[in-house]
Amino acid sequence: MLPTLTKLSVIIPARNESGAIACTVRNLHSELEQNAIVHEILVVDDGSRDNTWKILNSVKQEIPELRPLQNEAPHGYGRAVAYGIDRIEGDAAVILMADESDDAKDVVRYWKALNRGYHCVFGSRFVKGAEIVDYPWPKLFLNRLGNKLIQLLFGIGLNDTSNAFKAFRKTALDGCRPFVSQHFNLTVELPLKAITRGFRWTMIPIHWKNRTRGIAKFKIKEMGSRYLFIILYVWLEHALCAQDYHAAGRKGFQKK
Repeated sequence: MLPTLTKLSVIIPARNESGAIACTVRNLHSELEQNAIVHEILVVDDGSRDNTWKILNSVKQEIPELRPLQNEAPHGYGRAVAYGIDRIEGDAAVILMADESDDAKDVVRYWKALNRGYHCVFGSRFVKGAEIVDYPWPKLFLNRLGNKLIQLLFGIGLNDTSNAFKAFRKTALDGCRPFVSQHFNLTVELPLKAITRGFRWTMIPIHWKNRTRGIAKFKIKEMGSRYLFIILYVWLEHALCAQDYHAAGRKGFQKK
């Protein structure tokens, strides 16, 4: 039986998110407060050129749980998330997008699921009970194609591996080291490593809406080869080194 968790760390990488970051932090904090979840909010400013850093320091005056951090160059989504992971004080972490696309209520549901005895909780936008608002169809097509490839390659039921919004116990994050991905492909590296290395996980439906402010940082053309690299990297680890994790006392692939 896994120990009861005591503090949640929420990691939010942010780059030029002055239009959304204050609302994201306030809504998240309010939801966690209402549910009596002890927490900290780590917003990692990843080289913003707008007023993101100034806004964060202003919001900190009203929300002491907010910890603004600055990731010095080199930048990148994966680097910013890893920077936050290295500095969490909680025994569990949720990775959240800064653009209000993720629902703060789902953060509470993640926390409760982790406390039911899971190392990791992965949200899916493509199962019964999930809700998607305004997903651009070209990205949707590529998303479903890529995730189906991952499912077939790894033989897993998780159908939204590339979604950035996930929850981990700290022990699971530490068990996924070293982090290789420096960009958005970290969203795939973390869950695939966690599953491959035998951590107990579950999948729940989540709510997602397209950003209404700011500019999306994800670039399809830039990420294709990076995603392919990390998928094959973890697959080779699974194919060639799975016995190492079994020998360490874990049970391999686990969902429920």
